[in-house]
Amino acid sequence: MALKQYLSHKLEQRLSPQQIQLMKLLQVPTMELDQRIKQEIEENPALEEGAELEEDDFSEEEEQEETVKEDEDFDIGDYLSDDADYKTQISNKGKDDDEKGIPLSGELTFQERLTEHLHLLNFDDKKFIIATTIIGNLDESGYLNREVEAIVDDLAFSSNVITSEEEVKEVLMVIQDLDPAGIGARNLQECLLIQINRKQDGDITKYTAKKILEDFFEEFTKKHYTKILKKLEITDEDLKDAIAEIVKLNPKPGGSSKEAARNFQQIIPDFMIVENEGRLLLTLNGRNAPELKVSRDYKSMLQKYAEGAKPTKADKEALSFVKQKLDGAKWFIDAIKQRQNTLLLTMDAIMNYQLQYFLTGDETNMRPMILKDIAEIVNLDISTISRVANSKYVQTDHGIHSLKYFFSESLPTDSGEEVSTREVKKILSEAVEAEEKRKPLTDEKLAILLKNKGYNIARRTVAKYREQLNIPVARLRKEL
Repeated sequence: MALKQYLSHKLEQRLSPQQIQLMKLLQVPTMELDQRIKQEIEENPALEEGAELEEDDFSEEEEQEETVKEDEDFDIGDYLSDDADYKTQISNKGKDDDEKGIPLSGELTFQERLTEHLHLLNFDDKKFIIATTIIGNLDESGYLNREVEAIVDDLAFSSNVITSEEEVKEVLMVIQDLDPAGIGARNLQECLLIQINRKQDGDITKYTAKKILEDFFEEFTKKHYTKILKKLEITDEDLKDAIAEIVKLNPKPGGSSKEAARNFQQIIPDFMIVENEGRLLLTLNGRNAPELKVSRDYKSMLQKYAEGAKPTKADKEALSFVKQKLDGAKWFIDAIKQRQNTLLLTMDAIMNYQLQYFLTGDETNMRPMILKDIAEIVNLDISTISRVANSKYVQTDHGIHSLKYFFSESLPTDSGEEVSTREVKKILSEAVEAEEKRKPLTDEKLAILLKNKGYNIARRTVAKYREQLNIPVARLRKEL
């Protein structure tokens, strides 16, 4: 088969570098925008922070006269002019007016604390290596999920330490005596037993709690209280007191230390909505409008190269580099400004769509709303609205909410009205809170309750909403 050459026309839709940059910036929340700008300034010396001066060293006449003799691809005036589009600061809210999140200093993890405690124990070198290996295999909750046999193999291959399962278990028992109580357990039952054993002081309630964990743990987790009462021959009050003692125990002993060691990030709202005499005022966080400008030094450098009589090859390369950096600075500033406009446009549409909720704070007033609804209002693509809603927060008179909080699917009522699924979830949550804990409502009964209120929902849909609300099944909600 002979090879042939031919010409063809083909239309393709491709994103420009500026569009890609804007899409990436739209996804960045306010608390990360500062870092993103600093990164761009470090990578592009033609971009600087600060307000643009009112007067430039170059007059408009001089700018118009600048040309490049060997390169007619661009106009230097585009780079030397102080276009107002470069200024991203808005007269909305200053950076200094915004609350700044203060990072908390990190503490030692529970693994590091345990390792420090090892130095206080009378361990020889071999047992110390075994202990550090065990601690290194503890998960974030403080459990040892790795088999003892596997740890023996790890010690042999990685540390050249020959040991036995009995010796590893012996060291593990010592670690389980350290604080926090329950650390080093291999399952939840062992974790709770370690903690309840430390509390044994002759108290009959704690002894009953220990017996339940030892002999009736499965019945306890499934809340088969009748079986426990019958086998232990105790009263309802005794069982209630014992369960209250068990509930005080920590199922994740490593979690409390982990939470203390974590550097929490403070949520910085991207928007603020304030009600004033029945009207809503929307403002954008001042951090979203940084003061950025194109470097004056790079403008001067470009002018000097342009004034050269006949640029050399090196001059042309330098000119191309300067042009590239100036282009990058302009694109970034334009992208920041477009980001501001897109954020405000989208949030304004959401605010007006959910006007009754923002005025009252009542979830039942929230209208069903999907990304497509807002995209059609602001005449933007659905993917753009999704990027805006991602990791963004708004501060209202009724609390701080994620933008995704306002999106929900619709559900028809018996009257034919479309309501938000969030309204149904609130009714469902209130019903569970008000139920009799000795006889909690099953999913079928919850479905009947909602049907009586005009929401014709199947039992499996009720189960789905219940799971989304992190509400356990009726059996696990049962209390004495």
